Amino acid sequence: MYGTIFNFKVKPNHENALVKVFTEDQAKPKGMVASFVMKPDAGDTWIGVAVFESKEAHVANAESPEQHATFLKFMEHLEAEPAWTDGTYVIGETA
Repeated sequence: MYGTIFNFKVKPNHENALVKVFTEDQAKPKGMVASFVMKPDAGDTWIGVAVFESKEAHVANAESPEQHATFLKFMEHLEAEPAWTDGTYVIGETA
């Protein structure tokens, strides 16, 4: 499995609008296994995780026009571009 972990700061008073961007009726990208967004108890930097079947599926999604449009909506609610960490998940479990 392959994917990205991203850290980002939400503009003041934009939390609900940002959650709506993530939860709008969108088709799950081809090859996506899971996605998560966390608002930590401490600090103001949110954390997102995206998991794909393969690096190829991740890259295809990242380069798709649909993902670009979603990213532009996402950015409207952030203070700056997220910090991205891409890589291979070497250990993982699901319930």
